[in-house]
Parts: sequence; structure tokens; C-alpha cells
Amino acid sequence: MGSYFVNKTDIKDFPRFRYRGILLDTSRHYLPVQAILKTLDAMAYSKFNVFHWHIVDDPSFPYQSRTFPDLSCKGAFHPMTHIYTQSDVRRVISYARMRGIRVLPEFDSPGHTKSWGKGQSNLLTPCYRGGTPSGTFGPVNPALPSTYWFMTSLFKEVSSVFPDSYIHLGGDEVDFSCWRSNPYVRTFMQKMGFGVDFRKLEAFYIEKIVNITSALNKTSVIWQDVFDNHKPRSSLSVVEVWKQGCYLCEVRRVVKAGLRVILAAPWYLDQPGPTHNWARYYNVWPLAFTGTEEQKRLVLGGEVCMWGEYVDATNLSPRLWPRASAAAERLWSDGKQTSSVERASPRLLDFRCKLLRYFTFLALNVLLTGLEYIVMLLFHFFRRGIQAEPLNVGHCKHEYQGV
Repeated sequence: MGSYFVNKTDIKDFPRFRYRGILLDTSRHYLPVQAILKTLDAMAYSKFNVFHWHIVDDPSFPYQSRTFPDLSCKGAFHPMTHIYTQSDVRRVISYARMRGIRVLPEFDSPGHTKSWGKGQSNLLTPCYRGGTPSGTFGPVNPALPSTYWFMTSLFKEVSSVFPDSYIHLGGDEVDFSCWRSNPYVRTFMQKMGFGVDFRKLEAFYIEKIVNITSALNKTSVIWQDVFDNHKPRSSLSVVEVWKQGCYLCEVRRVVKAGLRVILAAPWYLDQPGPTHNWARYYNVWPLAFTGTEEQKRLVLGGEVCMWGEYVDATNLSPRLWPRASAAAERLWSDGKQTSSVERASPRLLDFRCKLLRYFTFLALNVLLTGLEYIVMLLFHFFRRGIQAEPLNVGHCKHEYQGV
């Protein structure tokens, strides 16, 4: 009587990979800040630690720049309602930091930049047809000095707004046809000794951008296209592998070149599919390639990608969760202890219910009095509320509490 006992448990746990990320695309569909914050909550529950914010792209430029306000005024879906103000960005970064999550911004170029050109004249390359301008525009124009002045100013601002030491520069899916059609670009290439090899022109541009961000003490992350098209450079320190096929073959090539790598290819969750396909994400082995231990240490981790063509705030959570949690366990836990889909299944089913349900603190009320008890009650009525879709037939136990 009058005695209470608390169980003492020692837990030894640490992440298998240091980089465990989720990419959200906020250009193809604008995601309200609240939807991003809710995703950060779910990331913390699943032990993800990097929010890769693919904040701008071809369709829209929602980031509100103080240096170049026209980028969002003319490039966002709406200049007032569909933007991320500096205050919004600070809120996301602070919210993430309190949950142990880094925010890695991506400003992808020279391709995927159509929205940039709406607010910044002479940035994109004019395309030609039959020797005259066609009225359309292609990637960023790498032949103009003004391009690099603009990029220096923009990234100087971005670097001050986003404090993380990493910045994603993109570099994927650059269409050379517009560069090829432009006589001024071709003249520039001849002057630089590039001949007709547009990969050299792309390499020239990327190297310039990497040098700009390096001067700002930022480590650059680039998509694998840059690595595939050019000779590896030590300044391109992190390569993100995204293309399907033999992605582990690509990982092996990157680490053999002495570069660090992030694996994203097997974890593209934006496409709709049956929920039971979570096993395919769980069965990924990022280190299942032939290489030395030193090379395998260059694999920083992996990333779940949620691109925005068919995803907005209405379906973000159920499409992401709990399938992303399968990748999370693969990236956190020891490979030998997580080698069985059958043993993982009940864990994931239970975790899905935990994402939905109430926090349970009532068992602690014997230890709390006064204001502490009131705070405890408030927590009891706070739901995690992550709308994770079901994995199978059945129910969660909390659905019948109190019956």
C-alpha cells in the first residue's frame, strides 16, 4: 500500500545509416505548411532524420525570395496563397529541428526551371526554330555571365535561410535540344572548346554552381545524371541515385569513384499501388553490392521520394504511411535483425495503429498531481492523427476502447 514501482529498462539502439530522408515535392502541387508539419511528426515517429524539400520545379516557384521577389510573385500558382514565406520556412526548420530532423533544400537546375523564367528575365535559354526564336524556352542559359551573378545572389540568400550544411543542386533530366538550337549557345561552346558535346556544357554549368555553393560552405548533393554524364570530381561530394534498373550497380560505380551516395531509386512511393507492396520497400538492401568496407561506408543512407504529380494534401499521408515506415526500419535497424518480411509484418501493422491512435498516458496518473495531471489529460486527448492507410484486413485495438 502506498508504494509504486517503475520498471527500469536499458535500451541500446543506434541508426544503421546516418541519412534517412523523405523528399516532398511542393512545386507540382502546393502543400500547405500544416501538411508539411504533420509529415515531420510522422517522420519523427519513424526515425527519419532528413526532410529533403524539393521546393521549386517547372510548374511553380513557391519559395518567396527577398532578393528576387518576382520569382514567386510570377512563378507561384498564386502569389499570396501558394507560397512559402520566409516565416513559413523558419517555422518548418524550427519544427523539424525540435524533432531531430534536418531540412535539406533543393533548387534544381539547369533543367526543371520553367517557373524560374517567369520572374527572372534572360535566365532561361531561348529556343530557336529555323534560325529564329520559337518563343519557347529551355534550361538555364549557361552562356551568360548574368546567369552566374543571379545564381550567386540566390544561393547566398538560400544559404542564409536554410542553415543545413548540405544543399541539393539537382542536375537531372537536362534536355539539350534547346541549347542545340540556340546559335549563341553553340558559339559559346566553340569558344570554350566544347565542340558539339553538350555534356561538357552541362558540366561547365554544374561546376560553376558547385563552386558558388562551396564558397558558401555548403556540401552539394546532385542527382546521378551529373555523375553519369561527366568525369567524377571531388567537389561533387554526394550523389543521389534515383534511376530504376540496376541501382546497386550505380551505387557501386559511385563509391568506386570515391564519392558518397544516397540511395533513392527503390523508394519512390508517389505512384499509387496496393498497400501490401510495402514488402518490396522493406526488402531493399542498400549495401548488397560488391565492394570494400571502406567503399560501403560511403553509402550515407537512403531516401523515400514523394513526387507531386499525383499527390497533394488530400492523399499525402495515406500514400506515404505506413509504407515509408518499412523503408525507415530498413535504414535504422541492423540488417540481420530485419531480414524477414514475415516477422516485420506484425510490427508494421501495430505501428500503423500507433500512427492513428491516442497517446496513452493515463497509466502515469498515479505519479502526477495538480497542474502535471491536467497537462497529462490534455496529452491524452491529443491524437497522433497520421492518416496511415490499412495494410490488411483487420482492425486496431484502440477502435474499441471503452466499449
